Amino acid sequence: MDTQLDWSAYDSYGDGDAYAALPATGGAFGKAAAVCIGNRQCQRSEKGVMCPSFRATGDEAHSTRHRAATLKAALNGEYGDKPFVGPELEAAMDLCVGCKGCKRECPNGVDMALLRVETMAQRWLAQGGVPLRERILANLPQLAPWMAALNGLMRLREKLPFVAQLAEKLFGIAAQRSLPKGAAWSFLGTAPHEAVGDTEGREVVLLVDTFSNHFDPETAQAALDVLVAGGYRVHIARPPAGQRLCCGRTYLSQGLVAEARAEALRMVETLWPYVEQGMPVIGLEPSCLLMLRDEYYALGLGANTAAVAKAALLLEEFLAREHDAKRLKLDFQSMDGAQAVIHGHCHQKAFGALKPLRKVLGLIPELKVEFIESSCCGMAGSFGLEAEHYAMSMKMGELSLLPAVRAAAPEAWVVANGSSCRHQIRDGADRDSVHFARLLKSALAA
Repeated sequence: MDTQLDWSAYDSYGDGDAYAALPATGGAFGKAAAVCIGNRQCQRSEKGVMCPSFRATGDEAHSTRHRAATLKAALNGEYGDKPFVGPELEAAMDLCVGCKGCKRECPNGVDMALLRVETMAQRWLAQGGVPLRERILANLPQLAPWMAALNGLMRLREKLPFVAQLAEKLFGIAAQRSLPKGAAWSFLGTAPHEAVGDTEGREVVLLVDTFSNHFDPETAQAALDVLVAGGYRVHIARPPAGQRLCCGRTYLSQGLVAEARAEALRMVETLWPYVEQGMPVIGLEPSCLLMLRDEYYALGLGANTAAVAKAALLLEEFLAREHDAKRLKLDFQSMDGAQAVIHGHCHQKAFGALKPLRKVLGLIPELKVEFIESSCCGMAGSFGLEAEHYAMSMKMGELSLLPAVRAAAPEAWVVANGSSCRHQIRDGADRDSVHFARLLKSALAA
């Protein structure tokens, strides 16, 4: 079997274990599916992230365990010689939102999000092409610079239900769902090309993702302002001339592995000169930045991947480490009486980044912070945009996140570091939410 991702990390899994139940085909990919031993930790509804679809449905068929079992059955030939275009795998993977909860919370660390990507990639190969909607969603980084020009059309779609319904029929985008609006300006279009901040300060590089650049440039600007206020010398990562700088997440999420690899290679090549000089790479969007630390290893990007992965930190992780090292020089004013309600992105939770977030927010005097105990928001990148998944997306949100946001005081800050989480909160609770960098900026002492 010619797999699209590099599964060599699982090469030795199950060797010599008569009980490993390794699939007959698939090689290391099959071994990665066999990591699941069926202990049902994914079938629970208490604290944690996984499994969002099981929590929402209560149906074992929408759990990590069932997905792994179905994949193993497919690789054992139980669904014929073309299992990747068959109904069994499609149904099993249908509600996987790629939250990464299983990789952290499963005792064996099943990476169902990555297994799903390979399954999708194999499906596109078997059927000879990628559907239009998936290609559109994957190519959002190419479309993003033009989104602001389409804002009028987006608003017309929201005002005229028949336009939204027509678009749903043509493209499979839920008519009930709002679409992201492009910002009037892009961060990289206005940001300085030279490093800014204290010339004697520690050098860092700020990685501004597609969403922060084109849809929420205020977040990127707030992060830059916070880092400069902290006395750092900030370089802003920029793409090669005439190209874009994208982590590849949207491509990978839709199973377009070759395209994701091309974006990731450009990312590693762009960041390597900074990393080689010992600079940390600071990112804002969890699903983007954490891809450098996780999926890049499965894309076969070359020798510099590990060093870039090691240098990659979310803003909250970087600031927390600086605080622990007694190097953090940020001066925050008192926010006496202010409240902040926090929703953690699934990947923040899966990679242990909520503790640093809590620590940094704890540095703001008199700020009252409440973390919402929630699983996936339900938006999950493009999942909540898809017509057949809209109702399930909202059901996931209604389990805990959306009621908690509605119950928050009107004057409270609602903080969500994921752009898709903010989209879900706006659509489901009619509240605006912000990346925590904007809260930090507002708390800086004058």
